[in-house]
Amino acid sequence: MSALNVKTRQRLLSAGTLLGFFLLWELACIATGVSDLILPRPSQIAAVLWEKMPLLWPHTVQTLYTTLSGFALGVMIGIVIGVAIGSSKTAYDVAYPLLVGFSSIPKVAVVPIFVVWFGAGTVPAILTSMVISIFPVVVNVATGLATTEPELEDVLKVLGARKRDILWNVGLPRALPYLFASLKIAITLAFVGTVLAETVAANRGIGNVMMIASGNFDVPMVFAGLVILAVMGVMLYGVSSFVEGRLTGWAQRKSDVVMA
Repeated sequence: MSALNVKTRQRLLSAGTLLGFFLLWELACIATGVSDLILPRPSQIAAVLWEKMPLLWPHTVQTLYTTLSGFALGVMIGIVIGVAIGSSKTAYDVAYPLLVGFSSIPKVAVVPIFVVWFGAGTVPAILTSMVISIFPVVVNVATGLATTEPELEDVLKVLGARKRDILWNVGLPRALPYLFASLKIAITLAFVGTVLAETVAANRGIGNVMMIASGNFDVPMVFAGLVILAVMGVMLYGVSSFVEGRLTGWAQRKSDVVMA
């Protein structure tokens, strides 16, 4: 079986599973007669998306912009801190406990502080998205750098390589698979941070739409917001996987036995 046929079969299986899930959901709602105030049918959610998309589109763009901004800032800060921690035992001993403690703080408790500092709006949402994205990147980058074999470093030092050369030419390439693994986690967490802040301190965004719809008992609209968030999350996850495959293909193992 060729690799192309394997990929096609996997995609068809994934699409069939997704379609079957929504079909089962639809039939279960019809069979039980559950109210759409409790659980709307997928067809109702699709109708809301179709009818309200002109209204939802600006909020979707706002949420995507906020999430990508916070995610980008979080990744840049996380890489810098991760490189510092992974390259220095002293930095690890000093900074890592602080990061763990800060990461343990519920982010819902941080949003009001950002609102006091910067006012309601986009900035608190970006900062919340950024803060929640940092920790996975720091941990994975530091772990990736720590996997560099001491023997390899000793050989490179004997050959005249400086610590900066070893970090740039060996450590960082070794850490790339760990970095992309953290990006897949961080992008989903970034959406959590954005929506959390939008429900508390914003007048735009999908989170704000969902909060207003929930207050009006418009449950189909709430689920429509969830679908939009899920689609954006899957798309950005797919972009991360695509870039990962191009940059770190050397580190990926084949998941299927390809037969000619």
